[in-house]
Amino acid sequence: MDYFVHPSSVIDPPVTIGTGTRIWHFCHVYSGAVIGERCVLGQNVCVAATARIGNNVKIQNNVSIYDGVTLEDDVFCGPSCVFTNVVNPRSHVSRKHEYRPTLVRRGATIGANATIICGVTLGRYSFIGAGAVVTRDVPDFALLVGNPARRIGWMCRCGERLNETRAALNCPACPARYALREGIVSEI
Repeated sequence: MDYFVHPSSVIDPPVTIGTGTRIWHFCHVYSGAVIGERCVLGQNVCVAATARIGNNVKIQNNVSIYDGVTLEDDVFCGPSCVFTNVVNPRSHVSRKHEYRPTLVRRGATIGANATIICGVTLGRYSFIGAGAVVTRDVPDFALLVGNPARRIGWMCRCGERLNETRAALNCPACPARYALREGIVSEI
């Protein structure tokens, strides 16, 4: 094995787990799940059978990556953040055929205790604040907070909030610059 699994965790074969990945205490990875290289799954993480996790993803304690959830490379999931996969669940009604896919694009951050309602896409390098409830798609580089989540600014790739001027969005911590045109942020 070229990855680490704590003895208290359960891995149901067959699964794909990339080189350098570390799976800590009390995790459960279902048969069919795909986890990339250099990932870290904190304590009590569950990864469902059709979940897909890219490379260099950090999933903090108490997070379930349900069927239909895809995390691209370099995603960060804060402690106890929540994904859903059915809009209107009932315990006595089977709705597995109604799962809605959720896509978390490269470099996105999801804060502690945030909830991501199924069927949305979180844009590249977006930043979801702790406790936010995301109910619709999030643009690349957007900073969202609240319930329901609303955009309050823009974030740099490096994780700093961008300074907004008329001409551009500038990072106070690195030399990155961005343009904002018609609600779409792009790197300059």
